[in-house]
Amino acid sequence: MALKLYLAGPDVFLPNAREIGRLKKDICAEFGFEGLFPLDTDEKISVSSRKIFTANCGLMRKADIGIFNCSPFRGPGADAGTAFEIGYLFHAGKTLWGYTNSPETYRARVSAVQRTRIKKDRVVDTLGLSVEDFGLADNLMLIEAIRVSRGRTIAVAEPQGTQHDPLAAMAAFKKCLEGIKKGMSRRGVS
Repeated sequence: MALKLYLAGPDVFLPNAREIGRLKKDICAEFGFEGLFPLDTDEKISVSSRKIFTANCGLMRKADIGIFNCSPFRGPGADAGTAFEIGYLFHAGKTLWGYTNSPETYRARVSAVQRTRIKKDRVVDTLGLSVEDFGLADNLMLIEAIRVSRGRTIAVAEPQGTQHDPLAAMAAFKKCLEGIKKGMSRRGVS
């Protein structure tokens, strides 16, 4: 039986979200996995936030592994819903993997959208608030949850001229699946 991967991320907000979901599920199948995409649920539930929440929690419970598109969304960091899903599956004891279309660190992305400076040996933003400077792809709680769960975060800049929206981070997604497959091979899991 194929391992089930919960495919989280801001992909659900793309205009062609269902198409991207199908494509990512097809790619999962090529690697021998079953992808579970948040929009796999009945289209009628999309009118109720509670029904969407309940359906997605149900998909996460079915998953063996969580795979998260942590590409910057509406700012320098990962989508808030994706961050919740990382916490949910981390608490459930699942292995987590992350991927992003941005090879820059979180600090670099914050610095790109607002001025930062060094104040008393720490990086601060324009309001004087600390900016995480651990050299990580995103907030430490997200990236460390992925690490502690035995997964990794893969960063690959989306190539220019890609046929899909760069937010879908298809190049990084495929590298992430390769990493999961290699990790399984090393542990003798098929």
